[in-house]
Amino acid sequence: MDQRPENLTAVIVAAGRGTRAGGDVPKQWRAIAGRSVVEWTVSQFTAHPAGIGVVLVIHPDDASRLDGLELPSTLRVVHGGADRAASVRAGLAACPEGIVLIHDVARPCVSPEVISAVIDGVRRHGAAAPALAVTDALWRGSEIVEGTQDRGGLWRAQTPQGFGTAAIIAAHDAFKGAPADDVEVARAAGIEVAIVPGDEANLKITGPEDFARAQALLRGDKMDIRVGNGFDVHRFGPGDHVMLCGVAVPHTRGLQGHSDADVGLHTVTDAIYGALAEGDIGTHFPPTDPKWKGAESHIFLTHAVDLVAERGFSITHADLTLICEQPKIGPVAAQMRERLADLLRVDVARVSVKATTSERLGFTGREEGIAALANVTLVKT
Repeated sequence: MDQRPENLTAVIVAAGRGTRAGGDVPKQWRAIAGRSVVEWTVSQFTAHPAGIGVVLVIHPDDASRLDGLELPSTLRVVHGGADRAASVRAGLAACPEGIVLIHDVARPCVSPEVISAVIDGVRRHGAAAPALAVTDALWRGSEIVEGTQDRGGLWRAQTPQGFGTAAIIAAHDAFKGAPADDVEVARAAGIEVAIVPGDEANLKITGPEDFARAQALLRGDKMDIRVGNGFDVHRFGPGDHVMLCGVAVPHTRGLQGHSDADVGLHTVTDAIYGALAEGDIGTHFPPTDPKWKGAESHIFLTHAVDLVAERGFSITHADLTLICEQPKIGPVAAQMRERLADLLRVDVARVSVKATTSERLGFTGREEGIAALANVTLVKT
């Protein structure tokens, strides 16, 4: 079928009460990612390049909720009926002849690709709806499993569901009862409905937990992973111990520096600043400032960890390598891990502290000082 109607209209059904989602107002009027669900859903269709008109079906009591919302001036608003089918019929009555896409307002994450697939499906077949194949095992029962159900040929229905306007109006007029969706109405009238690919992101907001998932999708949250690396060196000088990862390790010499010269903490701190693109320790704690003379290095690391939280990230892993001939790190590595994990506010299983030598080569091989390398991984929360 190659019918190409001039008019494309979306009927967005928003007249329900949405009580299962919780909250003081119906879910379609609740804010999510800075806008109401209604605004998000309408915008998915009005922004579509095909040029889709929108009819919004609302409950009569909700008319005042439209005040102050960012909705297109071309939006047509009609009042719904006693149930979903009656609301759909009210919306259809406001549509011109052409293709109509009937959509649940509680699916604000519908993508342009799904909308386009439905439109193309209607043009090719006369009616189309998106769906996802059922992949999980299916059981029958109440409190115990009483049987299984073959999942072959089963689909999870989504919206928008598309039809020729005249055909679906006639089908609704003839249908008796409360249909599960508009595909049921169409099939009862003998209309064949093609299945087009749905999208896992095209979720329906039903319970409170769905708001968090929808918000992440609507904000365009992507997996934001940052990896920073750090490198530092401190020379040996007079002293009877070295500070490494906040642990005082007995040694015949100490490490020299403006602060307590904890090369381990300095390196991890710089790795965090690097992941955040926030410079290095010298940026935040200039060595020219006498305030930091002899300062304990956990101050610097705590500042970096606080910045991680302020920027909306979490530390998921830290890997530190100390390069030296002496002192021996193995006997105190576990203590260093525990102290570093405490300062990073993560489980010790997410922290690695290890050591290597430079095979007697270079300044570390000559035991002139200690070098350190670190990598830290941050994930947007």
